[in-house]
Amino acid sequence: MTAPSRWTEIKVAVPIGWHELVADALGHELCTTVQIGDHSIAHEPPPEGCVHLRSYVPSEHDTPTLRSALDQQLHRLAQATDAPELLGLELLWKPLPPEDYAASWRKSWKPFRLRRGARAFLLQPPWAQSDPEENEVPLHLEPGGAFGSGRHATTRTCLGVALERVRGGERVLDAGCGSGILAVGALLLGARSALGFDVDAVAAQKSQELAQDNGVADRARFVAGGFEALPKETFDVVFANIYSDVIQAHAESLRDALAPRGWFAFSGCPIHHLEATRRAIQSAPLHIEEERLRGRWMTFVGRRA
Repeated sequence: MTAPSRWTEIKVAVPIGWHELVADALGHELCTTVQIGDHSIAHEPPPEGCVHLRSYVPSEHDTPTLRSALDQQLHRLAQATDAPELLGLELLWKPLPPEDYAASWRKSWKPFRLRRGARAFLLQPPWAQSDPEENEVPLHLEPGGAFGSGRHATTRTCLGVALERVRGGERVLDAGCGSGILAVGALLLGARSALGFDVDAVAAQKSQELAQDNGVADRARFVAGGFEALPKETFDVVFANIYSDVIQAHAESLRDALAPRGWFAFSGCPIHHLEATRRAIQSAPLHIEEERLRGRWMTFVGRRA
């Protein structure tokens, strides 16, 4: 009889509003899923204003090298976001008794709906399918890492904008596509085509898989690379759900990618970067029609000036 696998739990308490970015940072290094929140009364509650993140690795992979790499990943995230509340996050490592912890997080991931007006997305993983209601668009995804699962404030806001504004036939650009959820969501709403790019090569692969799972792969293309990967063409819709400093640095490139009558939705801007990001967008120049605040995150929606 094969001995049960042994796993190590990795837990960190993260300020609410930052949990999915931290989960994404951990997930890229671990190449596995990060569970958000406590789903058992036996769990010790997190500090006030925080949420627990958990992931699990085989015990043989719990090495000083991995621990150091995760600490460095969190340090780089704190520097990239310029968020003091992310400094000093402490990872807690706990050996666990034999159990299938690698799959146990699935118990907590349920389908959920995101509605704007008459239309809605029904986001659901393969193991928990629900029948869509009238005017609901099913979006099938298998969450990995965490970012782009649809639950983060920035992703939800951008998907809401897509529900309101995508009318069909658009050419869509997803800058910093992550899981590809925004591009795939737009295609499911009737967009003609979508191109996504991300500096993380794994993201491009996962985005293509998401498009395949949702039956829109023939209209989607995802590439690994930064803004140098942008083709010499324009798009009717430009999404950029990325770090606000990247939006500031590449606002002109995003403008150049937007067709004259197109619209944009830029997100990933924490409140303390609001003024600098707004100035960069307006100086591109782009015209901001709406500013949508959800939690500590601002999303800018508008058109070419």
